[in-house]
Amino acid sequence: PKEFGDIIVRADAANGSLVRLRDVARIELGALQYSSSAFFGEDPTVVLAVYQMPGSNALDLQQRVKDKMQELSARFPKGVSYAMHYDTTRFVSASMHDVLVTLGEALVLVVAVVFIFLQSWRTTIIPTIAIPVSLVATLVVMYMFGFSLNMLSLLGMVLAIGLVVDDAIVVVENVERQLEAGLKPLAATRAAMAEVTGPIIATTAVLMAVFVPVAFIPGVSGRLYNQFALTVAISFGISAFVSLTLTPALSAAFLRHRPATQFVLFRWFNTGFDRLSHAYANGVRILIRLRWIMLGLFAAGLVATYFVWQRLPSTFLPVEDQGYFFVVIQLPDGASLERTDAVARKVRDVLQNTPGVEIVGSISGLNFLTNAAQSNSAVEFAILKPWDQRGPDQSASKLVADVRSKLMEIPEAFALSFDPPSIPGIGTTGGFEFQVEDLTGRGSAALNDATQAVLAEARKQPELNPQQLFSSFSTSTPQFNYDLDRNKAKLLGLSLPDVFSTLQIYLGSLYVNDFNLFGRTFRVTIQADKDARAGAADISRLYVRNASGGMVPLSTLGKLVPIVGPETVPHYNNNASALINGGAAPGFSSGQAVAAMERAAATALPKDFGYEWTGITYQELKAGSIASIVFGLAMVFVFLILAAQYESWAMPFMVLLAVPLALFGAFVALLMRGMQIDVYSQIGFVMLIGLAAKNAILIVEFARRRREEGLSIVDAAMEAARLRLRPILMTAFAFILGVLPLMFSTGAGAASRQSIGTTVFGGMVAATILSLVFVPVFYAVIEQLRERGSNSEPVAEPTEPTAEPAFERLAEAAE
Repeated sequence: PKEFGDIIVRADAANGSLVRLRDVARIELGALQYSSSAFFGEDPTVVLAVYQMPGSNALDLQQRVKDKMQELSARFPKGVSYAMHYDTTRFVSASMHDVLVTLGEALVLVVAVVFIFLQSWRTTIIPTIAIPVSLVATLVVMYMFGFSLNMLSLLGMVLAIGLVVDDAIVVVENVERQLEAGLKPLAATRAAMAEVTGPIIATTAVLMAVFVPVAFIPGVSGRLYNQFALTVAISFGISAFVSLTLTPALSAAFLRHRPATQFVLFRWFNTGFDRLSHAYANGVRILIRLRWIMLGLFAAGLVATYFVWQRLPSTFLPVEDQGYFFVVIQLPDGASLERTDAVARKVRDVLQNTPGVEIVGSISGLNFLTNAAQSNSAVEFAILKPWDQRGPDQSASKLVADVRSKLMEIPEAFALSFDPPSIPGIGTTGGFEFQVEDLTGRGSAALNDATQAVLAEARKQPELNPQQLFSSFSTSTPQFNYDLDRNKAKLLGLSLPDVFSTLQIYLGSLYVNDFNLFGRTFRVTIQADKDARAGAADISRLYVRNASGGMVPLSTLGKLVPIVGPETVPHYNNNASALINGGAAPGFSSGQAVAAMERAAATALPKDFGYEWTGITYQELKAGSIASIVFGLAMVFVFLILAAQYESWAMPFMVLLAVPLALFGAFVALLMRGMQIDVYSQIGFVMLIGLAAKNAILIVEFARRRREEGLSIVDAAMEAARLRLRPILMTAFAFILGVLPLMFSTGAGAASRQSIGTTVFGGMVAATILSLVFVPVFYAVIEQLRERGSNSEPVAEPTEPTAEPAFERLAEAAE
């Protein structure tokens, strides 16, 4: 500053006087701009935003930024420090930690179920080995395909824990049954594998096939579906390979016929299960006799499924507790930054005194919704305490609702709290973002009228939350229009660029050049001091030099007219636009809110105006019927695979009729918990196709074999039901208890885990219970119709099982 002050602006040779810059100006080393201010807590703050590049590791980036700031802080001036309060990787770290905890809980529950049913550590260890082998191999394949380890892939592994043991359980249970029949280990394993190899291949093909269409979904929905689905498919394919190779080899080598257990609880369990098996087999005979009534009940169940589905609200993604929320502040148009700072301090005090809030930051002079600089706008960031230090009554959504009512008591401004968007970077807030567009250039006033008309109509819709409906677009900002008489300026010998430069320098600022300091380049900016541009009258004190050297006052060249208008004019798709933010009313879904908003726009918008959705709602609408298409394609894939596997058109129908039973359970579970259909539950629906088909395949495949051996249709169905009851219940309980921790998840990312956990839990419970009741009936009816159509009785063709070389050699070595 001292060197700039020495610059000579005028020299009088006659008397030797010099006028230096410091004589007529105040020179300071200041900020680049003074249109905004920031605080964290009570400390003035400079906010630096660091954004992750696509394909990079968020946690690694956070650590590197932390290390770099630690290095730079050693050179900070005294009294200057740094902090990373607003850190989105906290949510990522906490989510992954919670998923890993859920993974461990699921593992313990699955092993416990296997032990209760098999009642021997030796038989329990064999299927349990499939879990680490399958998961480690899955990680290797994921690495080969360039997948990242994230919350979705870990969520897929949690679900996979209950699945990867299924095939191994089926093998071990069948080997145990053959050992109880008196066969030696090698022969028992051969006989068991001859019976279960077909069903294992079929169920594996089905479960992998349901995820094939997922790989071709575009956009954000595809990114959410793909990695989760492929993680499950890969792990299940590997587990099937393990169950067809390693599991029979270990079974032949280590399993032996065991005497009846003497442990009283196990004896009670076995006695009760034997009674249940016989009662169930006899019940199947009765159900087949009442098959037309059962088919009527099934039809009624389809109708009930449809009505339950209609009652379920829908959304794109659940609202997650990400550990922070926003408050947007809007003062009257034209309010100064000082006024905005004062209101922001009041809002900070409200937030800081809210239980569950750790620290609050604010930026004044920023319209957070449009990312425009506005002196009458501010945004607050409420950083919450860690998830394990907050109870359910201090979740982010609950705090947003609680704070909203307190903010209404601040009279100086409109302040509204928002959840962050479900996916960072897609939109600025939770809820929806609706753009009103001026399609024909009617002007800002007409755009504002159209926006207010839409808002007024939207507030009448019961599906929309009137407190959350808000637009920051306004045409009431006080302004001055200087009407320059150009002809008069020319007559007085003035250059128009000189006139405009004078106005810019004194009323705004002008970038002159650069200077070097501290090894860096800084700008030189000139402007009038704030006291010289505080009011409209100050323009009369401004002069412009004409061509003859005379000074002409600007007040003689034009009129200064006060007007109102927009401070900024945002554009969307090349049209002037106004953003409306809003959200669904309590008890309504985002899908219902979208329909209500479109209804309001259709009623209120003039013909020259249109609208567009943006942010997360745009992605929701873009996804549209993708879930239905994926579900339909998955059903087609499963049907074709089963038809090719069994060379029959009847067999796939017997299996796929179990899918609506699973959907009924999933819909009821979501309805009972007050949850919505979202992307995660849709993934669960697709997954339930394979899970429901798996149980049905085990029954239908064994019934088909018994029918080929000469049993009647009813006896074949009864025998298959009795023999498959134990493995079906074992695999079902293993999976159901494996996903139980997901249902009751808490902490970061809990909403997504609860959504998919509730879906597959309810679906699997219904699929297990109702499949055991309806699938034997489906088999009996369809098989009877098939044989009538072919006019031929099947011929029993006994098969000679052959042992796989791997477990044959191990068994011989063990013996």
